[in-house]
Amino acid sequence: MSKDDFMGHPKGLAYIAFTEAWERFSFYGMQALLMLYMTGRLLTPGVVDHVWGFNAFRSLVESVTGPLSVQALAAQIFGIYVALVYFGPVVGGLIGDRLIGRTPAVLTGALLLAAGHFLMAFEPAFLPALGCIICGAGLLKGNLAAQVGALYPDGDRRIDDGYTLYVTSVVVGAFVSPLVCGTLGELYGWHYGFGAAGIGMLVGIGIYLRGLKHFKAPAKKTEAQSARMTSAEWGRIGVLCGLILITSLFWTVQSQIWNTYPVWLRDDVSLGIGFGLSIPVTWFQSLDAFAVLALTPVTMAMWKALGKRGLEPSDIAKLAIGCALFGGGCLLLSIGQWVAGSGKVAVIWPLVFHFVIGAGYLLCSPVALALVARSAPVQVKSMMVGGHYIGLFIAGIFSGWLGRFYEPLHPPLFWLLHAGIGLAGTLILLALYAPLCRILLPKPV
Repeated sequence: MSKDDFMGHPKGLAYIAFTEAWERFSFYGMQALLMLYMTGRLLTPGVVDHVWGFNAFRSLVESVTGPLSVQALAAQIFGIYVALVYFGPVVGGLIGDRLIGRTPAVLTGALLLAAGHFLMAFEPAFLPALGCIICGAGLLKGNLAAQVGALYPDGDRRIDDGYTLYVTSVVVGAFVSPLVCGTLGELYGWHYGFGAAGIGMLVGIGIYLRGLKHFKAPAKKTEAQSARMTSAEWGRIGVLCGLILITSLFWTVQSQIWNTYPVWLRDDVSLGIGFGLSIPVTWFQSLDAFAVLALTPVTMAMWKALGKRGLEPSDIAKLAIGCALFGGGCLLLSIGQWVAGSGKVAVIWPLVFHFVIGAGYLLCSPVALALVARSAPVQVKSMMVGGHYIGLFIAGIFSGWLGRFYEPLHPPLFWLLHAGIGLAGTLILLALYAPLCRILLPKPV
């Protein structure tokens, strides 16, 4: 293992974290623009006709959903895209574990991501661009996250903080990218924003290559990795799969923040700041990330203080609280829309909303990821870490389907529906609290 010289963690964590930050810069930069780009440009008459293969693709989608408005079609495309991006790590993790190794999988995925982001700058290549991004994310995500776990020996409790730092790097990229890519795309032209995302991915590749010596070499299968799994290990996999299904509830809320939420901000929130200026819609994606960044040290300090007193909640309890915060955040949006009536919603409502769900994110995303990485049998660890993103696959499909109800339900009921989805996650986790803790946590609770 590398010397502990990065905030008390192996040095390889720094290179993985900075690689992930730039990968997320490219990914979230494109994602911040995607719904606005589709509804404001790509799907408009005279433009969509020139997108390669789009007529056949639209016919396929509408054969399942029925005819869709521009907003509903954009929401459905976005949902399918998010779903496939986060299903890919399951296959990508298996490829990294069993076929080519984690490092080649990460590098291949990164190159595909860069190609996809650059292709997004060309309107006719929209569908091939999404295909490259989906395949690239599948190879990169599960394997890069699994490399974090490989830096620590079995039983090392630092892995929780290691994954928190890793997730924080995701948030750093997510914070900066809408300010750069989003501003370029909204104010100067969509292709400038997408091009900046591609450049960010190339920077990430360079950082990863520089840090290769600090990672464990793509390993031959160890005896443990080749061993047949016991019935207890199969049982643990089953419980982890159930937990991943539950996480899809809070991820549905988060996915809708990427999907329909920007359209709501553009159309229903008062974004003017005087002097003829207004806040770019994409900047709220940066606010989403800023809230997580601001709350991360507070959360880590709180868990450390509570841990010294033996009062730190279990991982399952943290997930339950996090789901409740996601639900509470959506309730705020619903109330804000009701208060506004037929007028524009005051910007304070989405501002507070982002800090509420930011706290929920910190209680859900890094905790769930660390729990899967710690509990999964070594034979399928990368695949299960990739499988953690199945929650986002389900959420992408579900949020895209829900997006078609945004116009008929109107915003107050639409956000109230999502509040119920978040709170449902809390109720399910509380109902299953005892068996989940018994099987997945390393010590009695």
